[in-house]
Amino acid sequence: MINDKVRMYLLPPLFNAAVRAGASIMQVYKSKNLDDYDISLKNDHTPITLADRVAHRTIREYLGPTRIPILSEEGREMRYEERCNWELYWLVDPLDGTVEFIKGNNEFTVNIALMENNVCIGAVIYVPYYEKMYVAGRGSGSYVKERIAPDPAADYTYEEIVRDWTRLPLAGEAHHDHLRVALSRSHQTPETHAYVARLRERYPDLEVVEQGSSYKFCLLAEGRVDYYVRTTHTYEWDTAAGELILSEAGGTTRALPEDRELRYNEEDLHNPWFHCRSKFCPF
Repeated sequence: MINDKVRMYLLPPLFNAAVRAGASIMQVYKSKNLDDYDISLKNDHTPITLADRVAHRTIREYLGPTRIPILSEEGREMRYEERCNWELYWLVDPLDGTVEFIKGNNEFTVNIALMENNVCIGAVIYVPYYEKMYVAGRGSGSYVKERIAPDPAADYTYEEIVRDWTRLPLAGEAHHDHLRVALSRSHQTPETHAYVARLRERYPDLEVVEQGSSYKFCLLAEGRVDYYVRTTHTYEWDTAAGELILSEAGGTTRALPEDRELRYNEEDLHNPWFHCRSKFCPF
């Protein structure tokens, strides 16, 4: 198991890789011209853009010197036999929320998780449009740091990262007048609607908050929303960083319907359906 000194050494690469990737994304995003996005479809029929590719390349090049292998959504298809015995690796989604990126609604993130023995021990989620960085370490808490502008030359030190960040959940978010339920903005199913309908029987004034990307985990960690249910396909890189950020803020993520923890570095990288509760969720 890696020690605290190594964790301190790895936090700046984790943080700076996300900021630099965010800068790569925003460089493409600001054109607002879909022709410049170079949109195509991957094998699973989900879209990929120029921004996905340049963000992946930025992260790969920046984290390369750590000598820690990278499992990335936009990397090559890696055989299970190549990665099944990894003790330490980066699990990366260079651009989470590609659909929202294409729609131009600003709801996209960079997700990077540091995995040890298939358990996330360090994580960042960067929201470049809003200049917000969420950081968590297993057993060390969950934090948000604001006014982190996208920067292709980001080089924050450990001391700069931990200075003036805010512990999660946020003070003042403990009590809501009504239950706030987060849903994916672009990925809902009849099962999602049925699930919410059952909740509405118990909480008639329930409020639905639609949001793209892993930012939903961040809203849960902050305490701004109470609950999140997902009944469509996601991948391991969609959830690993967010799950730790939420967990270190007092929340939980559980698979549906088995009510178990999510598992990582599986042969099939798809997640099961899952639901999340904030620290303040009333049930």
